[in-house]
Amino acid sequence: MIDVATLRLPFGELIVQVWTLLKVTALPAMLMAIPFGAMVAVQISGLVSEVGANSLVGSVTGVAVLRQGAPVTAGLLMGGAAAAAIASDFGARAIREELDALRTLGIDPVRRLVVPRFLALQLITPILVVIVIAMGVGAAFVIATTVSGVTPGSFWLSFGSFAKMVDLWFTLIKGFFFAAIVAVISCQRGMEAKGGPRGVADAVNASVVLNVILIVVVNLGITQLQTMFFPMAVA
Repeated sequence: MIDVATLRLPFGELIVQVWTLLKVTALPAMLMAIPFGAMVAVQISGLVSEVGANSLVGSVTGVAVLRQGAPVTAGLLMGGAAAAAIASDFGARAIREELDALRTLGIDPVRRLVVPRFLALQLITPILVVIVIAMGVGAAFVIATTVSGVTPGSFWLSFGSFAKMVDLWFTLIKGFFFAAIVAVISCQRGMEAKGGPRGVADAVNASVVLNVILIVVVNLGITQLQTMFFPMAVA
């Protein structure tokens, strides 16, 4: 953290990691968000049509994507694709004894390698969240207006009535927590890899599993706090 405050960072490595991690997560984020938004819209449309409340499709799908779809999708992508990339990179370096060589040269691997990846994940979090929200809500809008007969005006009016700025802040908070979890666990597991390629594979597997479990648990905890202190209400 001192390095971050004093800007004594390997910025070249940071930029490379931002681009690398964004490449492995941005496209999957789009591909996951579109069917998620469409699926929620289809399911909700069938339910609300039974009570003649089709105008609520926008509010339900919008809140679902904003509160849960965006942070969880971003977290799972970071905990899957990004974590695998980080853990395999560190595992390969550990097997080749590059980390020991850095320590021998008086270079701290945490400062040189871990910190840039930690910050890179934090930087791509808002990008992934925006991608998922835009694609998810957009897909829900298309399905609601073309299949369920919801007018565009009622969809956005309903969405705006229930979706609040605090939802976006909590979504970003979740994303930053998930990014921190992924960075710490993936780097640690990768640096502890032993036993050749099999050890690297085990490190990647353990990293992904632990990340997914912790992301789900942390998401539940933050969601509970959000529900307690910021209950859903019409804006």
